[in-house]
Amino acid sequence: MKAAWLESFGGPEALQYGDRPDPRPGAGEVLVRVKACSLNHLDVWVRRGKSFPRPLIPGSDIVGVVEELGPGAEGVRVGQEVIAFPCYAKNQSIEKLRGYYPLCDDFQIFGAHRDGGCAERVAVPAAVLLEKPASVSWFDAACLPIAFLTAWHMLFARAGLKAGETVLVQSAGGGVGHAAIQMARHAGANVIATTGSPEKALRARDLGADPVIDYTKEDVAARVREVTSGRGADVVIDHNGAMTWKSSVDALAKGGRLVVCGTTQGAEVSFDLGRFFYAAQSILGSTLGTPSDLHEVIQLVALGRIKPVIDRAYPLSQIREAHARQTDADRFGKVVVYPS
Repeated sequence: MKAAWLESFGGPEALQYGDRPDPRPGAGEVLVRVKACSLNHLDVWVRRGKSFPRPLIPGSDIVGVVEELGPGAEGVRVGQEVIAFPCYAKNQSIEKLRGYYPLCDDFQIFGAHRDGGCAERVAVPAAVLLEKPASVSWFDAACLPIAFLTAWHMLFARAGLKAGETVLVQSAGGGVGHAAIQMARHAGANVIATTGSPEKALRARDLGADPVIDYTKEDVAARVREVTSGRGADVVIDHNGAMTWKSSVDALAKGGRLVVCGTTQGAEVSFDLGRFFYAAQSILGSTLGTPSDLHEVIQLVALGRIKPVIDRAYPLSQIREAHARQTDADRFGKVVVYPS
């Protein structure tokens, strides 16, 4: 089969494209013919990071058609259109953890710890597959397993967002950011977003954010307090880390919840603990979500209530170009690759 894979570490040039052995489904697994796979910042970490296995086919957002059932595989059928939940745990009972795989000691993500979806075929456990509704396109479906799942879990499972609350979404143009804007609006929240250009600000407004703050020109926290009559944001969604940490903390209302799902712009931050406890605030970590979270997201997309924004789509043979686009400052939405 044709695939993109990594044998070294580095920039987009570390990615190779060509022929790889066809995977075979093991016990309880199925073979999926991949239709599309979107990129996430995780793919950048995997490409650069020496803690990930090599050789490795990257790509966590797997969508496609079931082609073959392995021994003992249940719950799916050949020819079924599916979306793969992006992670699994081999040895622990997920029911005891309420479906939240990141709490498992042997938690693993497709495309990071084992081969993923940047290939014509991939073998995955049958248990991770959800049915793709016919009304959801392949490209839209490929945007959901990491970014949209993460945004949903941050807003509702971690922050407990309620209608009428104010949400600040940092970096509106990213996968999590543009998903969170739509989800918060759908839930009846007031949404403020940040971005770094007038063009991206217009697109964020179209998704439901108002106001949109240009963080290159304005004091984000001061603007948030201005538009909330001094109160601040009830919920802040942030994946940047160090770059936006101060504005996220300073914009937070008393009793507010700051939810962090990444450190794409730095992991080391300073923190005034006294101010934090006196204001009864919460800082919450969040990684991915649960299968039931993903099911909710898929249904909302199928009903047209929220919709992924596709920045660009590339044939898999252009995987290096796709990875370069993933880190472009003017990207808005998701980058998708597909077997040609």
